[in-house]
Amino acid sequence: MRKPQNFQWKEITMGTCYYPEHWSRELWQDDLQRMKAAGITVIRVAEFAWNKVEPEENVFVFDFWDEFLKLCKLEEMQVIFGTPTATPPAWLTEKYPEVLNCRQDGVPYRHGARRHYNYNSPKYRELSARIVEKLAQHYGKHPAIVGWQIDNELNCEVDEFYSEADSVAFRNFVKEKYKTLDNLNEAWGTVFWNQTYTDWEQIYVPRPVLNNGCNPHLRLDYYRFISESTISFCKMQAEIISKYKKDGDYITTNGMFWNLDNHKMAEECLDVYTYDSYPSFAFGLNRDPKTAKDLNDRHWSKNLTEVRSICPHFGIMEQQSGAGGWTTRMEGPAPRPGQLTLWAMQSVAHGADYISFFRWRTCTFSTEMYWHGILDYDNRDNRKLAEVKDFYNKLKCLDEVCGADYTAAFGVLKDYDNMWDTNVDVWHRRVEAQSSEEIFIASEIYHTPYNTLYLNEDTDIKELQKYPVLIYAHPVIMTGKKATLLKEYVANGGILIIGCRSGYKQENGKCVMLPQPGLLQKITGSDVRDFTFTSPAEPSVTANWDGQTIDMPIFNDIMEPVEEGETLAFYDNSYYAGKPAVIRKNTGKGYAIHFGSTFSRENMKVLLEYTGILEPFQAMLEAPQEVEVIQRVKGNKKYFFVLNYMGSEQKIVLKKQMRSLYDNVIANGEICMKPYETIVYEVLE
Repeated sequence: MRKPQNFQWKEITMGTCYYPEHWSRELWQDDLQRMKAAGITVIRVAEFAWNKVEPEENVFVFDFWDEFLKLCKLEEMQVIFGTPTATPPAWLTEKYPEVLNCRQDGVPYRHGARRHYNYNSPKYRELSARIVEKLAQHYGKHPAIVGWQIDNELNCEVDEFYSEADSVAFRNFVKEKYKTLDNLNEAWGTVFWNQTYTDWEQIYVPRPVLNNGCNPHLRLDYYRFISESTISFCKMQAEIISKYKKDGDYITTNGMFWNLDNHKMAEECLDVYTYDSYPSFAFGLNRDPKTAKDLNDRHWSKNLTEVRSICPHFGIMEQQSGAGGWTTRMEGPAPRPGQLTLWAMQSVAHGADYISFFRWRTCTFSTEMYWHGILDYDNRDNRKLAEVKDFYNKLKCLDEVCGADYTAAFGVLKDYDNMWDTNVDVWHRRVEAQSSEEIFIASEIYHTPYNTLYLNEDTDIKELQKYPVLIYAHPVIMTGKKATLLKEYVANGGILIIGCRSGYKQENGKCVMLPQPGLLQKITGSDVRDFTFTSPAEPSVTANWDGQTIDMPIFNDIMEPVEEGETLAFYDNSYYAGKPAVIRKNTGKGYAIHFGSTFSRENMKVLLEYTGILEPFQAMLEAPQEVEVIQRVKGNKKYFFVLNYMGSEQKIVLKKQMRSLYDNVIANGEICMKPYETIVYEVLE
C-alpha cells in the first residue's frame, strides 16, 4: 500500500525557474522584485551549474551561490536548489570518459549536451556524491532554501544505457536475481538459437544483433535493471541531502520519464513528486500527423493522471509559459492568450498545489534559446507576464481547494512489468497503445474521470476497493498473487474489466501453457480457443451486444464461456462470426468482464454505461465534449474545474447553484465560456 507523501503544500503556490548564471548580476535584484510583484514566491536554481561550485576537480568555491542566495534572503524569495548531476563538466568527462553513456554499438555520447552520463560508473557516482555532499553541507541550513531537486528529469533524453559500467552492473543485477547460470538460462529460454551462457562474463546489456532480435527475456530484465539503477542514483543523493537539510525542507525530483518505476522512486527517495508540464507539445509544427493526438493540449491530462497515481498532491516544477523548441529540434506556436492560464489550471485541476513556470526569461544563447519563458529576450513586460499576474490572482481565490482530492469514477490498473513488456513485444505494444489512448479519450469526452493505480506484489485490497469499476486493459504478464487480489476485489463487490491478450505470460515474459486468460480464467469464466489480429483484407470486426453494434478493433480473442461464464456479445463477422466476444462471470458480490478486443472510445461508452458509471456529474453539470470537467472534494465541499480547450465559445449548463471562486458570483443555468476560459465552482448544497 502506498505510504503517505512526506510533504504537502499548505496553500497553492506559484514559482518559476531561474538561471542567475545566465544573466548579469545587475539583473538579479530587479528580476526577483518583478517576480514578487507577479505573485512568484519560489524559484528553482542550480540544476545545471556544476562548474559554478567545482570549476576544477576537487576545487570548491561557493562565492557565486553565496551571493545569489544572500540576495534571495534579502528579497524574501524562497529557493529550490537543484543538484547539478544532469550535466557533468568538461574537465570530468575528459579525464574520466568511463562516466559517459554509450549508444548500443558502444560509441560514447560526448560532452556538449546533457544527461550524457551513466548511473553505474563508480567514478561518476563518487564525484556526484561528492558535489552533492559539498552543496548540502554548505547550503543545507540556508534560510532561503525550502526544497532540493535531485538531478533534472531522470531518464529524459535517453532511457537506455550501454556503457561498460552498465554491463558490469547488469551482471551483478542478474547474478543477485538468479543466483546460478542454470536458473538464468531457464528464465531467459537461452536454449533458443543456442544462446546458453556458461560464464557470467558472457552476459552484457543488449548489444546490436541481427534484425534487432535480442532475447526478449534478457531485455525485460534489462529494463528492470535500468529502473533499479536510476532509483539507486537518486537514493544516493537523497540520503546525502537528508543529513544536512533543515526540518520541513523537502526533497523532490522532476519526472515522469521512461524505464523507471516512478512510484518506487517517490516512496524510497522523495518527500514530494514534481512534474514538467508542456501541453504545447501537442501543437509541435514538425510532428507526424499520423501520430498526432486528437485532443491536442487537453491530452496532457493523461500524463497528469499518471503523475497523480505517484503523488496525489504533486507539484509542477516546469509549467509551460511560452513556445517550446531547441535549435536542433522541436518547433511550436506561442500560447494563445488564455492558454498559459488554461494549461496551468489544467495542472491545478488534476492535483498540483505548486505551479512553477518555465522559465522567467528566455535564454539569449545556446540550444534552448527558442524555449521561451515568461519574459522574452527584450526583458520588457508583455502579455505573458500580465497573464501570470492574472493567474496568481485566480490562484489566491483557490486556497480553500489546496489539498482537495480528485474524484474518479473508475480506476485503470497498470504495472511496470507489463509496461516494460511493451518495449520488448510489438504485439503487446500495439494493443496496449490503442487501449490506453482510447480509454483516456472516452473518459475525457464522456466526462467520466479515472485514476490510475499501479499494481505491485504489496498492493492492498483497500486501494482497489475505492473504485466500483477497475479496467486492467491487457495484463499480459500475470502472477498468482495479483490474480488472487483481483479475485478478492470482485468477490467483495467490485467490477473488473479485462481486454484481449491477457494472462498469457509469466514474470520472465515466457508464455504459459494454460488456456488464456491464464490465471485470470477463474475470475472471468472465459476460455480463449483462438485469437487473431483483425485483417485489413476484411471489413472492420463488430459484435452484437444486446442489440447494439460495438466495434472490436485491432485484435480479437475468440472465446467460449466456462465455469458459469455468461456470453454478453457475439462477433458479427470474420471467420468467427457467432462466437462469443464478451463474457461475464459473477463471483461473490461482483463480476468480471472479459472484453475480447482492444478498447475504443465507442465501446468504452457501452462498458461505462453497462457498469453504471457513465457521466457521474450529469446531475450537477452538463458540458460539451470539447470541455474538460474535473471534480475535487475536500471534506463535504465539492469543487468543479471547467476548462475550455477550444478557441471558440462553449456552453455549459449548471443544474445546481454554484459559486464561482474567481469572482464570488453565484451562478446557475446556461453559462457561455469564452475561448480558452477556465472557471472553478464550489457546489452550493
